[in-house]
Order: sequence, then structure tokens, then C-alpha cells
Amino acid sequence: MKKDIIKGKVYVLGDNIDTDLIIPACYLNLVPTIPEEYEKLGTYAMAGLPDEYPPFVRPGESKSEYAIVIGGKNFGCGSSREHAPVAMGAAGVRAVVAESYARIFFRNAIATGELYPCESVDRLCDAFRTGEDAELDVAGSSIVQLRTGRRFELRSLGSAAPVIEAGGIFQYARKTGMIG
Repeated sequence: MKKDIIKGKVYVLGDNIDTDLIIPACYLNLVPTIPEEYEKLGTYAMAGLPDEYPPFVRPGESKSEYAIVIGGKNFGCGSSREHAPVAMGAAGVRAVVAESYARIFFRNAIATGELYPCESVDRLCDAFRTGEDAELDVAGSSIVQLRTGRRFELRSLGSAAPVIEAGGIFQYARKTGMIG
């Protein structure tokens, strides 16, 4: 499968999912550059969500079964914690598809290279259900709901895509010769 094709289960959220819901502050003492702590950080991804949501990472597991998170407006609002996209990436999330993003979450997702922050044209959190399978084509700027075959348009990531594919801003800078 191509690197920019992501196929998997979706986890559906609504509007204004803030960084405290994504990774509660009590887990910010985990250092993502230490492999054991990076993995542990992933186990706490979405730990701040209310009980009405199904577990994002099942108890005793280190990864989530969801490869794609679908959100509404203002995804990643709140504090400017880099840990939010890192925790999601550590849990196995490969992309977030939302109507709009808080600027800092969008920037941190690109800078860390943890996941693709794709922006939807339509309100997908009303079209998808948690657990459904989808296929996201990053380069083709679309996501297909496999249950129905419906294809939804996404806004292009443009020049941000190669930064994410390189593994983040520092790896991209090294790869392109900007830094040694």
C-alpha cells in the first residue's frame, strides 16, 4: 500500500476537541523522545474524552485500532501542547480529518510528522460512525467511506505533505539539505 494511502477504522469526534481531551495534562511528564515513554504516551491518547465515547485505546493495549480520527470544527484547540499529535501518533493514528483546526495543533502535527492533519470540505463527523472503515488518499485529497462507497473531497496539504512524509520539520530540513 502506498504511504499516502491510509486504510483503516475511523474514530469520530465532534467540534472543539481540545488538547486536554486528546492528552490530559497529567501525562505531559512523559518524554516522547524516550521510546518507552513515547509508547506509554500513546496509551493515554484521548484519555480526556467523556465516558460517552468508546475507549480509544483499549485497556491493556498500547495502540488504538483506529487509524483515522474524524473531527468537526476547531480540532486541537486549547493549550499549545506538542504532545497532542505525538500521543495520537504513538497510539497508531495516521491522520486526522477535520473541518478546521486550531492553528497550533495543525502546525504541531506537521512539525512532528506524527500524522496528516487533513481538512475536509464537508462535515464528515455527521457522515461517518466510529468503527467504520475508510480509505484516505492524502495525495488525491479524498476519503472514501467504504460502507457506502461515498468519496469526500479534502483540501490539499500542499507543501506540508512532504514535511510530514519526511517525519517532521527537522528530518525534512536534513533530507533537503537545509541543515546538516
